Amino acid sequence: MKVTTTNTTPKKVAPKKAGAKKTTAAKTSTKKNERTGEQEAEANELANKKTPVAKTRKPTKTKATSPKPAANSLELALQVAQGMYEKKAEDIKILDMRTVKGASADFFVISHAVSDKQVEAIANSVEEEVEKQSNEWPRHREGQVNNEWVLLDYFDVVAHVFQEEKREFYAVEELWGDAIVVPFEGK
Repeated sequence: MKVTTTNTTPKKVAPKKAGAKKTTAAKTSTKKNERTGEQEAEANELANKKTPVAKTRKPTKTKATSPKPAANSLELALQVAQGMYEKKAEDIKILDMRTVKGASADFFVISHAVSDKQVEAIANSVEEEVEKQSNEWPRHREGQVNNEWVLLDYFDVVAHVFQEEKREFYAVEELWGDAIVVPFEGK
């Protein structure tokens, strides 16, 4: 194995004239450092300031007191059922869907009424009760045009308010026969 050595003598550089270029380069690097220092100072100042936390916008309806949100989907389902009970909904059933494969929600709350006006009143009562108890609004609402079957979707809880004939026809409880029925007694 051959070892090669190279001559490492420094090259001679022609002397530069003492002039503006050296001074300008020094000034430029100083300005850059000053700018960076100023920027760092501003960043530190901003980091040390306490900024207020942005508040989320509440629905258009506001209350004097702020109710606590529903702790879980069962509590929300009970609030929905209570809203139905307030307007004399018939045969209120809470179906626990958490063990049912393919279910779109944790709970279904089902009831019926004898007229379209009562279906509308029950749906409105559900919205009012849930808003009062947990300050939540349905993410989706269907069926309010003819009020034969109104669906209120609270994501984890879906409320179904039928007219009696439509409830018998669609037999939603029978479709989800694997669901567990949660006992409910209105207040």
